[in-house]
Amino acid sequence: MTKTLDSAAVAGAILLGAAAGPARVPVLAQIALPHNYYYRELYLPQLTSGPSSVAWSSDGTALIYSMQGSLWRQRTDSTVAEQLTDVRGSDYQPDCSPDGRTVVFVRYDGRSMELMLLDLASRAVRALTTAGAVNVEPRWSPDGNRLAFVSTAGTGHFLLHVAEIRDGRIASSRVLTSDRRSAVSRYYYSPFDHAINPAWTRDGREVLFVSNREIAHGTGDLVRMALNGADTPRLVRHEETSWRARPDVSPDGTRLVYSSYLGRQWQQLWLLPVDGGYPFPLTYGDYDDTNPRWSPDGRTIAFISNRSGNTALWLIDAISGEQRSLQINARQYLQPRRELNLEVIDEAGRSIPARVSITDSRQRTYAPDDAWIHADDMLVPERQAIETRYFHTPGHSRISVPLDRLAITVSHGPRYEVAHVEEDPRLAGWTGSRTLTLRRLSTPRDLPALWSGDLHVHMNYGGLYRNTPIHLADQAHAEDLNLIYNLIVNKEQRFPDIASFRPDPDPASTDDLIILHGQEFHTSYWGHLSILNLTQHLLLPGYAAYPLTAAASPYPHNGAVADMAHRQHALVGYAHPFDADVDPEQDASLTNELPVDAALGKIDYYEAVGFSDHKSTNAVWYRLLDCGLQIPAAAGTDAMANYASLRGPVGLNRVYVPATGPLTREAFLAELAQGRGVATNGALVQLRIGDAGPGDTVRMAESGTLAYRAVLRANFPVDHLELVWNGRVAANLSAGPDRRSTDLSGTIAITGSGWLLLRAWNDGPDADVMDIYPFATTSPLYVRVRNQPRRSRDAATYFLRWLDRIQTATERNSSYRTAAERAAVLQDIGRARAFYEQCGREAAATDR
Repeated sequence: MTKTLDSAAVAGAILLGAAAGPARVPVLAQIALPHNYYYRELYLPQLTSGPSSVAWSSDGTALIYSMQGSLWRQRTDSTVAEQLTDVRGSDYQPDCSPDGRTVVFVRYDGRSMELMLLDLASRAVRALTTAGAVNVEPRWSPDGNRLAFVSTAGTGHFLLHVAEIRDGRIASSRVLTSDRRSAVSRYYYSPFDHAINPAWTRDGREVLFVSNREIAHGTGDLVRMALNGADTPRLVRHEETSWRARPDVSPDGTRLVYSSYLGRQWQQLWLLPVDGGYPFPLTYGDYDDTNPRWSPDGRTIAFISNRSGNTALWLIDAISGEQRSLQINARQYLQPRRELNLEVIDEAGRSIPARVSITDSRQRTYAPDDAWIHADDMLVPERQAIETRYFHTPGHSRISVPLDRLAITVSHGPRYEVAHVEEDPRLAGWTGSRTLTLRRLSTPRDLPALWSGDLHVHMNYGGLYRNTPIHLADQAHAEDLNLIYNLIVNKEQRFPDIASFRPDPDPASTDDLIILHGQEFHTSYWGHLSILNLTQHLLLPGYAAYPLTAAASPYPHNGAVADMAHRQHALVGYAHPFDADVDPEQDASLTNELPVDAALGKIDYYEAVGFSDHKSTNAVWYRLLDCGLQIPAAAGTDAMANYASLRGPVGLNRVYVPATGPLTREAFLAELAQGRGVATNGALVQLRIGDAGPGDTVRMAESGTLAYRAVLRANFPVDHLELVWNGRVAANLSAGPDRRSTDLSGTIAITGSGWLLLRAWNDGPDADVMDIYPFATTSPLYVRVRNQPRRSRDAATYFLRWLDRIQTATERNSSYRTAAERAAVLQDIGRARAFYEQCGREAAATDR
């Protein structure tokens, strides 16, 4: 297809439009708290193939636990697990009544988490709550007449409730903790206080829990509170916690066990006097031990450990410290099962790793017993009964499945078709084996081969699993990645992956995949920075402007951090830049330092596709390009790769660069820094002007016409394929008859200098792309007419107003330690101001 375009005629075209329709929203959107991706994984129960929470039977002979979305019972002297529930929904967080007859638990149905009551004799289940809230962490009182639990009912906040139970129903319920707003400022937590992790004292008169009342960082202190309502929470232990302290009081009532990462990078079990005092560790290791529960006789503590990577059930002798795992060698299912043998191959018949989703008619998910189950942390309610869940296969997997119709989806990254098939084990002649062939999307042979990389991944970030470079490589191979950057970063006080840092490629790297360890500098005040290719050491403490700490000063600002990184020959990029349009005149707060660092040449790339709103993020980038700045596009998922519920998977957001020879870190990063990249969450777009591509400069003696070539390949239908000239849509191109593939050429009339890129995007979400909406963009290709740089008065004015906001905030901020720190920031702002003022003057001189 050939088109002729006049860039002047389309100067008024809109940047991006949006059509109203179904949208992705956070799972359990009734929770009115910020940063849902944290509390969803770190606090709410998630589907895992291994055990995730545990309780003792009243006689102490067996454990009842959640696994694969069902409740199970297993004697501590047995290796046989007995399934107790198997219905639509997922069952979590059991607690056995003191009389041993019933189990209270949490059932998730895709829309809410309700409390349920299981009669162990009859297996009958009754709903205790039905209001559509999120109700979690139920705990029986010692007398068996009351339940303490956490609920969002009525407020959207996690508050502590106590209910009277009569005849298997809630007779009355009250909120023990008020819906209170703290005076202290918080960033990662709601301004409203929460009360979580309840446990009863042995006399049943008080409840211990975690409260963040007037706590700035972490999820709060261990406190205790009487039930008579006349009490306020009393401090037991002041300590930074992260959602999963979950104290449990010993049967003799003298001490409690809880999970803590005090002075460490991982959660371990600690013991503390019930009235407070000095805690001491019970377990040690570079992995998480969580969810501890005392046995009725007080001799043993059951807990969940991820020391093997996946979750597993462990027991520790409370006297000697001896530990043993509770092995599961056989499973007794409530309903018949059959084995599905799944093989994934490419067109040459070679086994390939892949991402797999298997669900039955009840929307229950199935995976191998040892696979990590992951879940999307968002969904489209109008289209999905429950969020997408999946696992990664090395190419062959055996899965125990029910006698029901199964929907199977298999993928291997954006360059391959997605397979959607059905299996029905009920059918006569069903063999139990299925081989799926994934076909690679065809691309023009005359265009260069490509490498793909995810520049923003966190291998470990406090999630349910324990990741390693070897397992991260498995995840990357399944998603068809050639390079992955694990960005080491703090989670409150700890750095989960700090021991993994090394300047050279990780030994887990292979010939077709490089695993690298970089850093995310985590200053939310200035904007997060991704730092690649550090050659000596991490930049610590790794953040600034952290209130009420020794790092409360906004210095070092991002410009100083970029300078330190560049002294180690690193590349610096702005990560997940903007969630909404930036209006320097109207935004309530604006301290993001991007326009300063861009003007001063301190930014090597920009996450054009990442954990942000792509349209808003690209709108700011376009204005930087309009000021003559040449900033390459890149992409990174910000995937917490050890989460069961995550924004992901790894490679969801990726950058493609030309493959220039053998795969090396140096070759990949050189192509990225030269602006050759294509940033995408699905579609592959390519743009050429003759032999020139993204990152190149085409020089013209006078304005005229340029011939272009645009290529699109996608494994889903694309709504919009657009050629963008100087921030405006120059042409809406055809995405082909199936809206998935096109290779077209045309001409564009050029008036003055500028930049050109090709992008593809959709109005709304797509089922096969776990992002807010599909979006892809090339890096710009630059055009210089009469050797003049691109200049825009509007863009320069926009950033000057932005600098006004940053300067005012800097002058008013009282957290700088010295006048010299403030002066260093103001100096950079002044230098950036001079750049944009000059840009505006040059634009005015040519009436642009």
